[in-house]
Amino acid sequence: MSDVVAVVRGSLEEARAEGLKRIEASTDLASLEEAQIRVLGRKAPLSRARASLRDVGDQDRKELGMLANEVQVAIQSALDRKREAFEAQELEQRWASERVDVTLPGEAPPVGAIHPLTRTIWEIVDVFVGMGYKVYEGPEVELSSYTFDALNTPKEHPSRSPSDTFYIEGKGDAVGLRSHTSPVQIRTLEIEPPPVYGVMPGRCYRRDEEDATHLAGFTQLEGLAVDEGITMGDLKGSLLEFARNVFGRDLDVRLRPSFFPFTEPSAEMDVLCFVCRGEGCRVCRNEGWIEIMGCGMVHPFLLEWVGWDIEKYTGFAFGMGIERVAALAHGVPDIRYFWENDLRILSQFRGPA
Repeated sequence: MSDVVAVVRGSLEEARAEGLKRIEASTDLASLEEAQIRVLGRKAPLSRARASLRDVGDQDRKELGMLANEVQVAIQSALDRKREAFEAQELEQRWASERVDVTLPGEAPPVGAIHPLTRTIWEIVDVFVGMGYKVYEGPEVELSSYTFDALNTPKEHPSRSPSDTFYIEGKGDAVGLRSHTSPVQIRTLEIEPPPVYGVMPGRCYRRDEEDATHLAGFTQLEGLAVDEGITMGDLKGSLLEFARNVFGRDLDVRLRPSFFPFTEPSAEMDVLCFVCRGEGCRVCRNEGWIEIMGCGMVHPFLLEWVGWDIEKYTGFAFGMGIERVAALAHGVPDIRYFWENDLRILSQFRGPA
């Protein structure tokens, strides 16, 4: 064996030993990558030993080439085994650090709920639907002829000013935001054949100074029943059923004379105070009764406006502010709370959707 062959063979064996030693000394994937460069890179001992094969004869070059391949396979196998061990160790550490104990109670994300005003509307509508009423809706931007004239409230009528609205066009049949949901009653009577039993919820707008009991934009729900033989007794019985479903089954109601241009006779409906049961308290202002809504028998003017026979048909109508009903039902002192989107307040009314 020539001296050159012995040197090359020794270099290959040295490269094997040094390479395996460096791989074994690696402590993590980063150091293993560095060891791979040092033992298999272009300037590694193995690469230099391979380069020296050109200095040996053809017969010896074949044998040394096989040895060089054997050394490279040994080094590459050691690298693969070490890498698999490090990856398994890293995976185990990740499992340990990221493990989730599924037996612990989770932190539920916040869940929204139906707004208390919407819930109040649904509760009231459910009561009247149970009595055979339908739900009707109409435009919030309305003609003054529907908002006032058809409801027996001409321009010179003194009751028109307090409920005047926000106008978009003021000439002729003025266009503005409706100040109550009563125009829906007229539109319903125009398109529905008798008899008509309906409730009309919706948004209304007035130029009111906002305070604890007034808003410039608020929610109303009105009801209308027109049929043959409708009396004031039917009105009181219907409203009694409504009040007992919303405020308490053992409560009574009373009607006090009042005035509305679109009903005759007209009344204010009070419900027995559900807090003090008539004894007098802060909620009812020591009166024992709480005013809930206005109501009355439909004025013949409205029926004539839509072409109904006033000798044959009579009816009653009522209207209430949803914010007021919700405030009374839940003990809220200021109806503005419903519209300020303060989740600390609204979350108190969370319930089934």
